[in-house]
Amino acid sequence: MNRRAWLLFLLVSILWGIPYFLIKIAIDDLSPVFVVAGRGLIAALVLLPVAAARGTLGVLRARLGTVSVLAVVHIIGPFLLITYGEVHITSSLTGLLIAVEPVVIALLLSRAEPLTRGRVAGLVLGFAGVAVLVGLDVSGDRLGLLGAGMVLLAAVSYGVATIFVQRRAADIPPESLAGGTTAITALVLTPFAILTWPSAPVHANAWLALAALGVFCTAVALLAFYRLVALAGSNRAGLVTYVNPVVAVLLGVLLLNEPFSWSTVAGFALVATGCWLSTRPTPSRQPAAPIPAAV
Repeated sequence: MNRRAWLLFLLVSILWGIPYFLIKIAIDDLSPVFVVAGRGLIAALVLLPVAAARGTLGVLRARLGTVSVLAVVHIIGPFLLITYGEVHITSSLTGLLIAVEPVVIALLLSRAEPLTRGRVAGLVLGFAGVAVLVGLDVSGDRLGLLGAGMVLLAAVSYGVATIFVQRRAADIPPESLAGGTTAITALVLTPFAILTWPSAPVHANAWLALAALGVFCTAVALLAFYRLVALAGSNRAGLVTYVNPVVAVLLGVLLLNEPFSWSTVAGFALVATGCWLSTRPTPSRQPAAPIPAAV
């Protein structure tokens, strides 16, 4: 990956390293469907004016089918699955389960991009690093297995969506693509969110968490992610889910005074090595199809 791709990779890793914590705060006072609809609405209100200002909003009319499919597999489906899943399991376990996404992408693309020994080793090391960092915290309520299953299904959906972006939507400007998918999410889920409007007072931290989820973890993150897929491809872009838990642990150490143990050092080393092995170019093969750069 070039320098710009690495910067986008780092940005997405940070922005998608904090939502599991924010979701936990938001669902204390708000229903899961309300949180997902709110994220979509806030993100759309940020992104659609950007697309209009850049003159790219008209692209959505010609590609409405593609954008609608992506909205389902990349936002509506996985966001609902993760948010409902976190009702029953911890945020740390959620981050660990989502980290299977690079493996899903690698398996789905194994014909077009064969798995070399180096890439397999990198995927295994990266996932092991996530497990060491986060720890297999299976605590939760009696429906914990159901919650874990929801999150795993969301990871598969993310993997499918990432490949879909590369193959079918990489030529759509990121601001239009992200704005369209979040607007569709808001239109589909807002009626259900209204039905679950909170009857009790909502604490300020829940509203702030929802706002941060919408602006930063959805609008800005999607812009950066779709551009990253166009620059680096779905396999490498999917590796952000290995780094997300690393970011969560680092924020905990720096901001919450959480302990920095030997397992933290080992986890960082494994994730870094795994990402390096998985992102190395394979000079003996050319990419199956060139990806046009998004505007």
